Amino acid sequence: MTDHNATGCSCSGEAKKACTVNRRQFLFASGATTFAVMVTLPTSKGHAEQVPALVSTYPRKLIGKLSELEQDVPVDFTYPDEGDYAESILVKTGTECGGGLGPDRDVVAFNLTCTHQGGSLYDTYKPEHKVLGPCPLHLSTYDLTRHGILVSGQAYQSLPQVLLELDGDDIYAVGMFGLIYGRFDNLIS
Repeated sequence: MTDHNATGCSCSGEAKKACTVNRRQFLFASGATTFAVMVTLPTSKGHAEQVPALVSTYPRKLIGKLSELEQDVPVDFTYPDEGDYAESILVKTGTECGGGLGPDRDVVAFNLTCTHQGGSLYDTYKPEHKVLGPCPLHLSTYDLTRHGILVSGQAYQSLPQVLLELDGDDIYAVGMFGLIYGRFDNLIS
């Protein structure tokens, strides 16, 4: 059994001489050092500076007419440009949707590229469940009634939703909600 002395050290002989700081002395010294360092550090202004937001301006593109849409029949278009992964669909689901347009809020548009690894979701719309998918690569499936949220599969982001605007009977694509797969910016300069 070891013998503990008043300093809390169980050392003996030569090792005892090396053990000269007890726990209380150590904590006091480290606290004093921390205080000294904090007092001598330069201080900041104490408030955050305003940074202007970067706002993307998307093109306004006519993609269809409300009166010509048939329930559960997708209409293909490209947006926001003609570049890679710009394929999208416009669909009247017959069910109220997040971000929906029209009197029943049931017209939505989504990009057709899976957010996981860029698989094409072309021709995967399932009208009975109002979903896109499964993706042919890893079976990701997205719910179009809830802003394209992932309902199964490997993806970790919702499907990018095309923001729509109604002008009379004309439906316009006016922006994107979410990042299109394979791009660091939705707009190709």
